[in-house]
Amino acid sequence: MSREEVLKKYGGVEWISPYERIIAMHDGSYVEIHEFHARGKCVGGAAWETYHYPRVSNLVLKARREGARNIFVLKKGETTLKLVPGIAGAGIEKVEVGENVEVTYAGLAGGGIAATVCRGMAENVLGIEILEEGGGEKLGKAKLVLPAMEKVVIGVDDTDSKEGGATWALVNEIAYKIEKENLGYYLLHTITQLYTKNPYKTTNCVSISVTFATQNSEKLVKMFENELKKSTFSDETAMAVYKKILVSEELLKFGEKVKREMVEIEEAEDIAKRNNVELIEITGRRGVIGALAAVAYSDLPDEAVRVYA
Repeated sequence: MSREEVLKKYGGVEWISPYERIIAMHDGSYVEIHEFHARGKCVGGAAWETYHYPRVSNLVLKARREGARNIFVLKKGETTLKLVPGIAGAGIEKVEVGENVEVTYAGLAGGGIAATVCRGMAENVLGIEILEEGGGEKLGKAKLVLPAMEKVVIGVDDTDSKEGGATWALVNEIAYKIEKENLGYYLLHTITQLYTKNPYKTTNCVSISVTFATQNSEKLVKMFENELKKSTFSDETAMAVYKKILVSEELLKFGEKVKREMVEIEEAEDIAKRNNVELIEITGRRGVIGALAAVAYSDLPDEAVRVYA
């Protein structure tokens, strides 16, 4: 059943609330799903799912909520859900990756309706196979088909000077412009606090990462690079590009080190090479340190802003 067919059949049902948008990315090993919950406002539904889904399904490696958005990191495979009313009401039963990403959801009562019809109405859904419609006390189960996209994280540091500029705002505007050009979905913006006693800092000493879902990563990265080159105030601007779902322990430890002490450029280059991060000098080399640290904390926005030193 296509999204349009789901909308036509269920769009007038008052107790069904459509999800706003669902995005799926994978790197061959893992899948990351961003679900913008019903009408983009249903924080309670998002909180319910990020609490219950990891308890019910061993396919869910990570789950967090940002407002009314769920972010799940999944492994491929199939599992048996042990659903218990009121205790463990819904989960992810199967994850398949090919030309598209296919995710099978199951749930009881309202969780079953969310698992089927509500998700089937979301923007970016290619189609849905309702295996069991659910509702009331019945089980609901459906396979959701989503376009397979690539995750691209871009870290940036050193774009401002004492005379002007603001890295967090500049990067946000570039990312916003890229989304307006339909090169990808702009998903996340993270500010990473760096070593506060760094003698090269301007004022607040932070670096920035932004995360995209895209089907044209080369064009997206090139546009970002060009926009950054046009707008930076600094002679030491650099960016880092990462295309994996998970951040390695080594990369995260590097990010923590950059928060606590001075780090040499050569160390950043070595870490980047071992972890498949591309470093791009825009106007200079020094920015690669903060840009790489920003990539390390890209999925940890609340931790990223903490002052360590």
